Amino acid sequence: MPSRRRDPRPLIPLVLATLAAQASIMVLAPIMVEIGRDLGASVSAIGQARTVMAAVAAIASLRVGPLVDRIGVRPLLTWGASFAVAGHAITSAAGGLPVFYLGHAFIGLAVACLLSAGFAGAGAWFDEEDQPWALGYVVGSQSIAWIVGNPVIGLLTDAVSWRLAYTVPGAAALAALAAAVLTRAGEEQRATERSGMTDVARDPSARRWTIAEFVAYSAWTAELTYIGAFYVKTYDVGEALVGFLLAIGSVAFLISTLGADRLARRLGRGRRRMVVASALVMGGLLAVIMNFTPAIAFTVALFFVMALSAGIRSTSSSALALGLLPATPGAMMAARTTSAQLGYTIGAMLGGFVLAVAGFGVLGFVLLGGMAFSALLITRVEEPEGAVAR
Repeated sequence: MPSRRRDPRPLIPLVLATLAAQASIMVLAPIMVEIGRDLGASVSAIGQARTVMAAVAAIASLRVGPLVDRIGVRPLLTWGASFAVAGHAITSAAGGLPVFYLGHAFIGLAVACLLSAGFAGAGAWFDEEDQPWALGYVVGSQSIAWIVGNPVIGLLTDAVSWRLAYTVPGAAALAALAAAVLTRAGEEQRATERSGMTDVARDPSARRWTIAEFVAYSAWTAELTYIGAFYVKTYDVGEALVGFLLAIGSVAFLISTLGADRLARRLGRGRRRMVVASALVMGGLLAVIMNFTPAIAFTVALFFVMALSAGIRSTSSSALALGLLPATPGAMMAARTTSAQLGYTIGAMLGGFVLAVAGFGVLGFVLLGGMAFSALLITRVEEPEGAVAR
């Protein structure tokens, strides 16, 4: 029987929103040193802008979720893109740390709106059968920021200035803004109920899922933050090659997010099993990668498989979450945004502490423990009725 035709138009603003959010998050990483040199500040001080952004995003998400469910997805996409444009403009014009941090506070508001509404749109604008398919594109679009955005940001910084590099996430935000303003697709398809974040806290499965997502993002972020340094220290390679190797992981992530729904349907397994299995695979590979290093090709191959697993876990987990509170996708996806942003902050801090006192080998086993704990929490999440893919 031929597959039902799907309308991709509602995906456009959602994909552009999550792409713009991820570009806003990653832009700082490759240009920290240059910014510090220009502003007369240490790399550590410049890095605190990431903390400002994550803290604002996590706090704002608590309010954004109910707003998505109350007034709809499109207004929050519009606000988020507008905040992003303003934040990147302020940041690129900064002459000192206070204004630089202020710009990242606006970017934090943007991330809260764009990620929460972008993911919630997959639940609000698509039928239950099509949600995993839509989420594959919404999740996968984030990796494009790393694959395409990183090299362009580096080139602009080297050729002109780090200030011009902020036009990359700024352009992505403008595209998201235009798509949100122009689209009329989807908003009328699904009505949602008024909600609060207390809905997530009161529901045992939603609460366990949120904690599991926080733990998983903490472990995943600790790996992403220090995997570049691991390559340099272990195999004595240059930063240019490291950038290429990390892009390979982003490509693998993109491939698996787009294929996660198809894989689930072929296997006929529930989303919960997919999340648990992929999390355990990620954890096991992290422990092996950081403790067994016979050759760089071996490590890259394992990293590729791990990134494939990460894409499956992220897509399947988001699909599982939308089924937990289907009437209020905004609240559930705002919980996802909060968990991710807190995980980004805690994961980087925890990873740095473990490296300082024990090294990469122990970090690998710590990350295995984190992914295993997140998988254990997911096993206690009640799978929504009809969640087994067909």
